[in-house]
Amino acid sequence: MFFQKYLFQLTMGLIIASLIVSCAQNNSSVETEKVVHADWSRNATIYEVNIRQYTHEGTFKAFEEHLPKLKEMGIDILWLMPINPIGELNRKGTLGSYYSVQDYEAVNPEFGTVDDLKNLVNKIHEMGMHVIIDWVANHTAWDNVWVKSHPDFFNVDSSGNFYPPIADWHDVIDLNYDNKELWDFMIDAMKYWVEECDIDGFRCDVAAMVPTEFWNKARKELDIVKPVFMLAEASESYLQEKAFDMTYNWRMKDIMNEIAQGAKDASDIIDYFAYEKKEYDPDDYRMTFTSNHDENTWKGTALERLGDSAEMFAVLISTIKGMPLVYNGQEAGLNKRLEFFEKDQIEWKDHKFYNLYKTLFTLKHNNKALWNGTAGGEMNFITTAQDTDILAFAREKEDAKIIAVFNISDKGRDVTLNNEVLNGYYNELFTNSQFTFESGKADLFLPPCGYLVFVKE
Repeated sequence: MFFQKYLFQLTMGLIIASLIVSCAQNNSSVETEKVVHADWSRNATIYEVNIRQYTHEGTFKAFEEHLPKLKEMGIDILWLMPINPIGELNRKGTLGSYYSVQDYEAVNPEFGTVDDLKNLVNKIHEMGMHVIIDWVANHTAWDNVWVKSHPDFFNVDSSGNFYPPIADWHDVIDLNYDNKELWDFMIDAMKYWVEECDIDGFRCDVAAMVPTEFWNKARKELDIVKPVFMLAEASESYLQEKAFDMTYNWRMKDIMNEIAQGAKDASDIIDYFAYEKKEYDPDDYRMTFTSNHDENTWKGTALERLGDSAEMFAVLISTIKGMPLVYNGQEAGLNKRLEFFEKDQIEWKDHKFYNLYKTLFTLKHNNKALWNGTAGGEMNFITTAQDTDILAFAREKEDAKIIAVFNISDKGRDVTLNNEVLNGYYNELFTNSQFTFESGKADLFLPPCGYLVFVKE
């Protein structure tokens, strides 16, 4: 009897232990599950919208009128800079910074009402586009509504005073993520916009300054409401494990700036992609860009920084691996540093960049070689007789293939390319000229800052 009882207890113990291990393994697999990108993002482009500066009125309603032209240009994701009310205490400038949030669950009255935002989102969706809003989770305005209702949500110094996360950011104060109640309030505020206005996700400001565990939790809970698209203003690859679809490709932007200044060459781009292949998962999206609101205001317009090579680099960021960003006004040749804390409307005019982007984004939509993450082709660089002024690469996926060649110098170049990947029949994207490459060789001429994009027939 004793032996039978002992055997029964031992058996039950083993079963329970097995269940515990099994549950732990299952939980582990859930915890380490990779971000799953929405199908609609696979060949998507992205466009940053500064509502204040976009139109004379600076409202959601006024911006609606521009949607058809953006759709025609080939834009898929509209990223709205922060839409929340801006703090007044310690405000910078007359109108303040969008990134000084006074209330996470309200709309900036300068832009309109919540209903105006709903109407805008509905129109964006009707056109087959998606919309994400800027989210500032690291800090708030000094007069944020939580300052009175939940002062324990903020970090304080030894004297019990609030303080900014960075000295120069004197219009905001630092949130305290050691307080887990803050996590729930912040996630609830994010859910509000998904549930109330049907937005499709968030661009998250200074994401690496907020605990990764918070973002992991936020993504998991948001996806229950609606599968979202998440862009981190960060480049850390670990953020893309469980929280974010896409991070900033700052290094590529810096390399382009330095090439324009004569400090780097094509080999630095090749070296960069060798680094990216080691650092990032093949399905991680990287956002490629020549400008955004920070670059434009604080470091100069794309035309100012890149000069004669701005057009060439617009083609480059649209053909390398990644999702290309257009900052509002670039399609109109924007060459003004927009004021950040004041009204400073974009000057809209016809410019060749509009059709340039339209051509590139039409190709991206239809050619799988240029799709995002593992849905697209890898970077296959082509030798150019050690000429570091020439960058050439192929991207290929299933039956789709493109060959892109860039002259990053300010002098015309005769170029000989050697690689069997060249072989085939192609149309050049911008001239519609036909080319046949045989024996793994191509002889070309590129003008200063010139480019050619060959599309397999």
